[in-house]
Amino acid sequence: MTAEAARHQDQAARRRSGARVAQQDGQVGVGSAGEEIAPAGATGESAEDALLRLYAAGDSAAARQLTDRLAPLAYRVAHRMLGDTAEAEDIAQEAMLRLWRAAPGWQPGGARISTWLYRVATNLATDRLRRRRPGTLDDAPEVADGRPGAVAALIEADRAKALNAALLLLPERQRQAVVLRHLEGLANPEIAEIMEVGVEAVESLTARGRRALQAALSGRRAELGYEES
Repeated sequence: MTAEAARHQDQAARRRSGARVAQQDGQVGVGSAGEEIAPAGATGESAEDALLRLYAAGDSAAARQLTDRLAPLAYRVAHRMLGDTAEAEDIAQEAMLRLWRAAPGWQPGGARISTWLYRVATNLATDRLRRRRPGTLDDAPEVADGRPGAVAALIEADRAKALNAALLLLPERQRQAVVLRHLEGLANPEIAEIMEVGVEAVESLTARGRRALQAALSGRRAELGYEES
């Protein structure tokens, strides 16, 4: 079999199976209909932009990939802001629904899809914070008996619960900035875009929120295993 024949056979197999090769840096992706996706950056279109374009054209495989990539992001940031699993799941679902509705008119080259989704999720979480009555945090997850590192996992769960409780004491804008910077690991310029403020405002909100967290946790630092500073 010639190399050309082998290539055509491989492309045909991909079409039959509906397979998709996820687009990574410098790689060519293949849609469920065998359509090639240009490498990220080659056309100004990111991998997520390409998947959203394919979704808008009716590609269900693209929807699954975007959901796998982005729904956990929306859930995670919502849970960190609200401390409630059910509400975070609702927000993740609503954020993805808004993305699907935005898909037909999405213009590549503007905001990153992940940045857009962070903004939607944090805004939805902020709306819920303003409406909710004071409640309780989720219980810390149980750790299976006999699992290696069970004690360490319990300690980490207790630390996470204490941090969540302290986060819930922060003003909403400080909480949003701290979550995005220190828990999601985003850079200040992206946080500024998400929060629709200047970088200096992000730096100020983050610094004030961090100081408030340190004060809230000061009485439990040794108990939770945090180093004194």
